[in-house]
Amino acid sequence: MVSNERRMGMSLRDASKKYGIPSSTLSGWFKNVSIEEKHKTKLRNNWIKGLIKARNKAVVSNNLQKQKRLMLAEKEALFALAGIDTSQKYIIELALALLYLGEGFKTQNGTGMGSSDPLILRFFVFALIEIYKVEIASIKCSLHLRADQDPDKMQYYWANELNLPLSNFTKSSVDLRTKGRPTYPTYNGVCVVQCGNISIQRKLVYLSRIFCERAVSSAGRAPT
Repeated sequence: MVSNERRMGMSLRDASKKYGIPSSTLSGWFKNVSIEEKHKTKLRNNWIKGLIKARNKAVVSNNLQKQKRLMLAEKEALFALAGIDTSQKYIIELALALLYLGEGFKTQNGTGMGSSDPLILRFFVFALIEIYKVEIASIKCSLHLRADQDPDKMQYYWANELNLPLSNFTKSSVDLRTKGRPTYPTYNGVCVVQCGNISIQRKLVYLSRIFCERAVSSAGRAPT
């Protein structure tokens, strides 16, 4: 009976479940059992459907696990921030200095930073105004865009994100090499924010480097 059902297209898995016989044993039994072509097609289609279902299930499971890891990371971050008063100006200035060490301009053209992340630049603008009393009118912005992006639309977007007037934006730069290659909907170009006061840059660079050196030194791992 088992062999007949195999000829009719029963899979090893289904036969194993129905008769309680290991698939490895059935594989040997069915070695010389021929299956009609139409039943082979059925088996193949069922196998493909099962594979797709298993992959979709794995995707859902992986997404759930990722979500749990993200929630744990957020919880740990909030715990770390619980002991820090983020309203204190020296905390804001130190955070700005460390950010500037990695992302800020180190040239002689003043203090500036470029990013495609609005939050980073929003914090940069906030800190310049809050800590260094930089006048809003002296903060200039320029955009670096892809060929299919509308400069006027992107300027409006960034002006809104940074809470700056459109008059603070200079002419945008468009990369014509990207012509014909669609831009991801979530990408809004790179915005460069600058102010002419180079003394701010100098202080931020010294502050960040001295802090890092002292932190490493206090842990007994002073740089050689």
